[in-house]
Amino acid sequence: LKGVKKSFGRVEIIKGVDIHINDGEFVVFVGPSGCGKSTLLRMIAGLEDITEGTLEIGGRVVNQLQPKQRGVAMVFQSYAIFPHMTVRENIAFG
Repeated sequence: LKGVKKSFGRVEIIKGVDIHINDGEFVVFVGPSGCGKSTLLRMIAGLEDITEGTLEIGGRVVNQLQPKQRGVAMVFQSYAIFPHMTVRENIAFG
């Protein structure tokens, strides 16, 4: 992440995050409720647009790539599945 920012209107939620994570490293984002942890993760996964800055994965800029093209997976805290679909259908849907 290089200078990554997220704003909703005039309110800046993520304020210029710079972080480099090496292959095989694990990173934990810790902070109080509402500080932007989930928003940051959603931007990395491609589920939320980045207002400003660059997101690189594996040495390539992925800002404009669809979530499925990024090679990133995200597990939600609460279930985000369709109960009327099979596991295969839920995965294919999303």
